[in-house]
Amino acid sequence: MTPLLQVEDLHVSFATPRGAVRAVQGVSLSLQQGKTLGIVGESGSGKTVLSRAIMGLLPSQSATQTGSVRFEGAEILNAPDRTLRQLWGTQISMVFQDPMTSLNPVLRIGRQITETLRLHLGLDRGEAKETALSLLMQMGIPSPVERYDAYPWQLSGGMRQRVMIAIALACAPRLLMADEPTTGLDVTVQAQILDLLSSLQHERQMAMILVTHDLGVVATRTDEILVMYAGHVVERAPTATLFSQMSMPYTEALVKSIPRLDQPSHTRLLAIEGRPPDLLTPPTGCPFAPRCPYAQGKCHEEKPPLVAGSLPGHSYACWFPLPVRQKPAKP
Repeated sequence: MTPLLQVEDLHVSFATPRGAVRAVQGVSLSLQQGKTLGIVGESGSGKTVLSRAIMGLLPSQSATQTGSVRFEGAEILNAPDRTLRQLWGTQISMVFQDPMTSLNPVLRIGRQITETLRLHLGLDRGEAKETALSLLMQMGIPSPVERYDAYPWQLSGGMRQRVMIAIALACAPRLLMADEPTTGLDVTVQAQILDLLSSLQHERQMAMILVTHDLGVVATRTDEILVMYAGHVVERAPTATLFSQMSMPYTEALVKSIPRLDQPSHTRLLAIEGRPPDLLTPPTGCPFAPRCPYAQGKCHEEKPPLVAGSLPGHSYACWFPLPVRQKPAKP
């Protein structure tokens, strides 16, 4: 079966006065209709650049992109703006990180939702308003008629995020990119937003890419996880496999940094020591080696390739992978 989305050997770099910043280096992935892929990693690992490159939202003046991005078999990397506009909204949509900066603060909520409906679906003003109100109700926003005439700054963070989701889903896209959709929200609202996304995905049979820094967020909401560090894919596996047989020390470090319910209150979180590498001058060997507690001489001298693990769909980039665990690591 042909994947809905196929990315092969994608490289993205940005021209700066100090040289080229290699933000994404050789990433490949595939996604079937109705499936969810989680992309995790620290800030600066390349997650957002990867998702925006897939969408075609990077600035052409400074970004250089090579490789292949195919949607339903058609190449869309570096496609003309006219081609991309036909895909945005109707085929591929994105929920951005910060709804306060993504929504226009001087336009009412209703106008921002109906604009998409009228542009892509050709609805008249009345039909667009009726559909927008239905979307607001579907998103669980109370008093949708009042919210329709409100400005973004009059809504809470959770409501603004729900409005962003309504805009993204207005034209029933086949692929939804959710870039840190719960950043800055409290834990209860985070769970509500993620439950809403999961429910809508199953209802519409959408494919979804969930971008986050938190492995706990994707643990029960994805079919496959791709772990990124310094622009590279350092581990990828079906979700259950990743937590039962993680091989990359960086993946282990991300899991250990998550608060655990079985620990006493106020237990100190385990931070990953050190800093990510400078992508202007990346290290010669494994990019995680300077921060890795298991690193040996070879790790600093040679970059490990992405190799297949013992279980189907599992691969990792590490010279000295972690031992197989007897019990799954629970976030």
